[in-house]
Amino acid sequence: MQQWLKEVARGKRGSKDLDYQQTKEVAQSIIHGEATDAQIAAYLIALRLKTESPEELLAFVHVFSEHSEKVEMSQQPIIDLASPYNGRNTFMGSIPAAILMAEQGLPVFLHGSDALPPKYGIAMKDILSLLGVDISQNAVSLTKTITKAGIAFASTEEYCDSLRKLRKIRKELGVRTLLNTVEKLLNLANAESLLMGAFHRTAINKIAPIFKGLSYKNVYVVQGMEGSEDLPVHRNSFIYKITDNEIDSFIVKPEEFGLSAPEMEKDVKLTAKEQSEITMAILSGEKSKILQYYTNQVVFNTGLRFYLFGAAQSIGEGIEIVKEQLKEQKGLRQLEKWKTIQIKNIHTQ
Repeated sequence: MQQWLKEVARGKRGSKDLDYQQTKEVAQSIIHGEATDAQIAAYLIALRLKTESPEELLAFVHVFSEHSEKVEMSQQPIIDLASPYNGRNTFMGSIPAAILMAEQGLPVFLHGSDALPPKYGIAMKDILSLLGVDISQNAVSLTKTITKAGIAFASTEEYCDSLRKLRKIRKELGVRTLLNTVEKLLNLANAESLLMGAFHRTAINKIAPIFKGLSYKNVYVVQGMEGSEDLPVHRNSFIYKITDNEIDSFIVKPEEFGLSAPEMEKDVKLTAKEQSEITMAILSGEKSKILQYYTNQVVFNTGLRFYLFGAAQSIGEGIEIVKEQLKEQKGLRQLEKWKTIQIKNIHTQ
């Protein structure tokens, strides 16, 4: 480990990128317990200061993925929704959106962990737990759940013990590291499609090359709220489709679909309980001025996803499908179906 530290931790001018094979050796030494906590911390901080190259990031994704338990899915084309593991302070509209996607026949795989640095926001698993979803299913149960319900959630550290062991170091460091990206790209369900978020174009350009070395067939990266895959409705956003050779992009405008709403106050941080209550209200078809932004957010994001993943011919058509789903409380019934199937899986094990 020391030989690689000497390369990446030489300071602003002297630090060097390691190649793919060298970085694999670093990642393997971390996973196999050959690197000390001090060496791991030094490497992660040095890499943050240097900024990791696409080759370095890809090497870590490959090694940690190889040391993760995978969920054996059916032949369904799974869509992986990669939310930030450091949590959210704003409403996590991706949860009701995922439920509505499943109801419409788009199988969705969700994953996450307890909140991490630097944000320590509300974790997806905390909201799902309050909604009555089992957040600790084993691989066999997850397979049955997504096959029958079209949606499942995996607590990632239960499937990648190497990440669990690094949690203490990450908490002590308190800053973002390359692991914040690695954990979102483990592809535990062997999904064909991926939707993830990023803060800005620079970050997207940096991560784009690694997808040549990953198994996804369809990759979309969006400029979402708090760097998530969840688009706001108070501004326009870019959608990027990443292929082997290029990045194609287009802009989506909530105003064009009558879904624009004033930005929520930035200092308002929603609790997990508040988020679960808002989710239930939206899925129940409730309408109020208080819910307007959140409802518009869910309708806009779900309608866009219906278009991106082939359930609608246009964003507008997708939005109309979502409105009908909410009017008829189809999402609410889908959530109950998800929970019921989880319970049945427990009883049949």
